[in-house]
Amino acid sequence: MFLISNAKDFVGEEVAVRGWLYNKRSKGKIIFYIIRDGSGYIQAVAVSGEAPDSAFELYDKLGLESSVIVKGIVRDEPRAPGGYELTLTDIEPVHISKDYPITKKEHGVAFLMEHRHLWLRSKKQRAILRIRNILEKAIVDFFYENDFVRIDTPILTATTAEGTSNLFATDYFDLGKAFLAQTGQLYLESAIFAYGLVYNFGPTFRAEKSKTRRHLTEFWMIEAEEAFFDNDDNIALQERFISYLVRRVLDECADELKILERDISLLEKIAPPFPKITYDEAIELLHKKNFKIEWGDDIGGDEETAISAEFEKPVFVMNYPRKIKAFYMKEHSERPELVKCADLLAPEGYGEIIGSSQREDDYDKLLQQIRNFGLPENAYSWYLDLRKYGSVPHSGFGMGLERTLAWITGIPHVREAIPFPRMLYRIYP
Repeated sequence: MFLISNAKDFVGEEVAVRGWLYNKRSKGKIIFYIIRDGSGYIQAVAVSGEAPDSAFELYDKLGLESSVIVKGIVRDEPRAPGGYELTLTDIEPVHISKDYPITKKEHGVAFLMEHRHLWLRSKKQRAILRIRNILEKAIVDFFYENDFVRIDTPILTATTAEGTSNLFATDYFDLGKAFLAQTGQLYLESAIFAYGLVYNFGPTFRAEKSKTRRHLTEFWMIEAEEAFFDNDDNIALQERFISYLVRRVLDECADELKILERDISLLEKIAPPFPKITYDEAIELLHKKNFKIEWGDDIGGDEETAISAEFEKPVFVMNYPRKIKAFYMKEHSERPELVKCADLLAPEGYGEIIGSSQREDDYDKLLQQIRNFGLPENAYSWYLDLRKYGSVPHSGFGMGLERTLAWITGIPHVREAIPFPRMLYRIYP
C-alpha cells in the first residue's frame, strides 16, 4: 500500500492515496486538494481539461476531514510540502464530512480538550505524538542496547513507595485496599537480583490535586534499577540516556520539529557531562534570586525553573535532606542528614524530568526508615528480604515520559504530550 512518506520511491508512477482531506483551495481552472494519510501530507493538483470532471464536481461537497481515495501521478515539486505532488487522475469519496468543528480560527484550550478525539488530527498534535512514538522506541532501544531486561511491574499493588496520600485506592476483593501504582521501583529492585540491570515502562498514577502545566494524574514512566551501581554510576547512565533520546529525535523527527517551530540549536547542546550542583548550592542560588526558601524545604516548580535558567543543559541537583525524600534512599556516608540522590531538571523551565537515588541496602537502616515513615512493616517484609539474601549496593531512577517529551518538543503544557490527558478536572473524552 502506498504511503505519502514513501513518495520519493514512486516518482512517475500512478498511486492511490487513502486518507483524509486536510485542506483545499482553487485558483482559476486549478484545484488543490491536500491529503493526509497518517504518514504525511501531499498536494493533489487537478487541472481543468486534464483531470476528471468528478474532481471539480466534488469540490464544494467535500468538507474538511472527508475520507477519500485519490489517485494520481507522483512528481517532484520542491515547493510542495514534502517535495512531491500528485497530478490527480481520480478522486473517490469514502465518507463526506460536513461542518468539522475544529476550523482555522482560534479555539480555546477548553474547546480543544473537549474535542481531543478530533484535535489529534491537527498538524501540530500529530507532530507531537509522532515524536512521542519515536521517543518510546528510542527508550526501549537504549535499554536493550545496554543489556537491560524489561520487567513489567504490577499496576495494582498493596505496597507503596512513598505513602498512600497521593494514590488512587480501590477495594481488592476480600483482601483490603489496593492502589494504582505510583511506581514499580520496589518490584524492579527485586528483579536486579535475577538480572542485574532491569527497567520497566508503563502507566503510572498520582492522585495529587495539582493543576500545573507539569502534572497529569495518569502518565507514563520509565524506571531503571542497576545492581552494583552507586549514585555516581547512576547519574552517568542518565546522562547517556537523555543524550541518546535527544539525538534520536533530532535524527528522526526533523520534519515534526520544524512543524512545531522548535529551536533545535538548544537540543543540539545536549551531551554528557551535565552540570551538577548540591542541594546546599541550590538553596544558596535561590537565596541570591530572592526566593524565600529555607534549608530543609523541598524545591518546587518555580524554584526548579529558576535553577535551570542558569544552565543550557539539564542540571542535576544532588544530596537532598533525608526528611523530604523517600524512605528507601541511601544515607549519605559523610552527612547522615542527607541522602544520596539526584533530581534532573530540564532546561528552559520544564522542571524535574528524572528522580533518582542510590537505594538503602542495609537491612537495619531500611527497617528503621520504614518505622520512621510510619509505614506498616508487614507490608514491606518482602522488600526487606532483599536486604537479607544477597544485598548489594544498587541505584535506580524514574523518568516521566510526558515532561521529557514536552521539553524536547518545546510545548508549553504536558496535556499535549499524551493522546488523552487525565488531569484534576479532565477525564473526558
